[in-house]
Amino acid sequence: MKTFSFVCFVLISFLADSQVPAKMNSYDGKYCKGIGDTDFLRLIDESFAFFNPNATVPNLTMVYKPEWDTFTEGAGWGAWWIQNSYGFSYSATPFLQEPWVSILQQSWDLFWENQGDGKHMGNFGNDPNSVLYSLIGPDGCLGDCASPEQIAFRQGDGDVLAHDWFYEATAAGLVMQSEILLVNHDLNAIAHYLPKMERSSDFIEKVRDQKNNLFLVGPACNLLAPSYGGVKQPDGSFGKGYLAGLSITYLAALDRMVELYKLTGDKDKLTEYQRRQEITRESLPLLMTPAGYFVKSLEPGGIKHGVLGQKKFGYLEGVANADAVGLRVADKKTSESIYKQIASYPAIRPFDFLLTNAPGLDDTYAEWGKASGPGLSGFWKYGQWVNGGVWGTVEGRAILMYYRLGKFEDIRRSATRAMKWAKDFRMDAPWSQYGENSSNPWSDKGNFRVGGVAVMIDNFAIPAATIRGLFDFDYRSDRLILRPRIPATINEFTQKHPVRFGNKKLYLSCQNGGPDVISVKINGEMLNISSPEEIDLIYSELPDKAAIEIVTGGGWPAQLPTVGYPVSPALISGDETKAPEMTELTDAMKKPFSILSEMNRLLEAEQGAEYDKAFVAAAIKSFDDYLIRAAMDPGPGYYRPITSERREGINKFYEQAALSMYTGLVNRMVRYSEKGNTEQKHIAELFAKARN
Repeated sequence: MKTFSFVCFVLISFLADSQVPAKMNSYDGKYCKGIGDTDFLRLIDESFAFFNPNATVPNLTMVYKPEWDTFTEGAGWGAWWIQNSYGFSYSATPFLQEPWVSILQQSWDLFWENQGDGKHMGNFGNDPNSVLYSLIGPDGCLGDCASPEQIAFRQGDGDVLAHDWFYEATAAGLVMQSEILLVNHDLNAIAHYLPKMERSSDFIEKVRDQKNNLFLVGPACNLLAPSYGGVKQPDGSFGKGYLAGLSITYLAALDRMVELYKLTGDKDKLTEYQRRQEITRESLPLLMTPAGYFVKSLEPGGIKHGVLGQKKFGYLEGVANADAVGLRVADKKTSESIYKQIASYPAIRPFDFLLTNAPGLDDTYAEWGKASGPGLSGFWKYGQWVNGGVWGTVEGRAILMYYRLGKFEDIRRSATRAMKWAKDFRMDAPWSQYGENSSNPWSDKGNFRVGGVAVMIDNFAIPAATIRGLFDFDYRSDRLILRPRIPATINEFTQKHPVRFGNKKLYLSCQNGGPDVISVKINGEMLNISSPEEIDLIYSELPDKAAIEIVTGGGWPAQLPTVGYPVSPALISGDETKAPEMTELTDAMKKPFSILSEMNRLLEAEQGAEYDKAFVAAAIKSFDDYLIRAAMDPGPGYYRPITSERREGINKFYEQAALSMYTGLVNRMVRYSEKGNTEQKHIAELFAKARN
């Protein structure tokens, strides 16, 4: 009887938690406002906060590396990884403002400046005898991670000698650089990066099989490596197969590079890259199952890996399928069939997040033919790392998939769970135990603990995608295409934070009635609509500052909110409240703050110093946020209790971020003074005056 009563209690509790009614009212936040579902509106508003200094959730100041003037992975990982940063970089680019726009490009420059040329060693790490240090990458090759004058040309975990070159990471680098260039719409920057990008494309083209136009590659060259094992040979070695993720990611790059050639007017290159684009797209059906989703790989002999129900290699691949939809490589029919398979297989989302694969892989080189066993213990164990683990960088792209298909409750569950982790200041990468993350081997007891706090670039992908997906931004050579995807439970939405397109700033609002575009106004003038499915904003016709008012209709399917929002701590009450007078900066912070304040005053009258003004403003805000955070009651926590020790650790993290921003300014002023142009030397002189 006691057992029956307990089961009933658990069931009733689950049903109560899983059918949370939407809070329907008006919401007026810092970055957005609206009428309707205030929980979802708050989720969007607080997602913006990750990309601006604030006292409530982790933000970009906490992954800034002042020594390099770039971002870094975070949590003690001292480099910039493509596979980890890709989801954040892609999703955030449209709405990032300075100084973060420039810092993001400088981060990706760590790869372009160390790009393989067939001559120089990667020099990665501190041991000249290590494999990664002595690797010489082929011309055009990017790699796993990079830092100034160092790059790992192969996936650095596992059996590096058995790994192929990092082909899909190179393709992802092409996607990201193309996206940055299309958003910025700067012909000088395009002229600088395109030759480097062409070398990377040529590098990938060398492994295209002319018989079927797929790409024949070996182990650990997939984007979330080293989960791809290639093909086991009779002698026990691991050979090459056709990797679906490479075709998908490279096609996403080609789609965007074609637009760049349209922008530059290079007809010969446009013709060639359209040919590459066409043959790659035509080959995709070879990588699909009869049910309409992508496999992980295909053996040269025809055996498919990643087909649910097969006796061997019978798993569902999460990463490649999410990317195919989220990056708009798959058409509408294929996208729907991919989502249908994911939605009908609960094992791939046991804790709201999408696993890299489900069930376990039986085709890793660690233990080929087995989904469990001694060789798959530790990090290789299913649910821990790249075999069925959860990565924020992937989850961001999954959220883009959900937006494209109007699956708003999938977004809510995913982004809300991530928000709870963020408010605990545990943005772990990866989340272990299939995403439950009850004990994380890296952040709980590993070598990369930072006072119980983990802030890593991977998980910025989730709030970034929660923002980007709202209008499904699609940048082209001459236009920005919008496809409004405002959640069904929000009736009216206004975004206070601008979206960038070249030197234009776009402020978007939507009266939301469904996926069909009914009307659009730009600064009060009606825009002709050519299709109810999308809005074409022609670059040459856009004013520098454009208020874009959209009305949609057609109706969304009813979707009942399934989870409540983690309100505490709240952005509005926490971020806008002044700290009590007894709160003060630490001794280490007082002089830097005074200098920053004086520098801010000196810059006010300067023309053409917008980047430096933005950087100083962000630095000052990070000092203010320390004061607010130190006085804040953050609540008890969600998945990781906010103990007094952890609270102090978080406060210390805010102090560290503020001081890092100041150090970054100091370093920049030294560069200005030593190597800058006339304007930069003048800014450096102002800084010297501020310090005195």
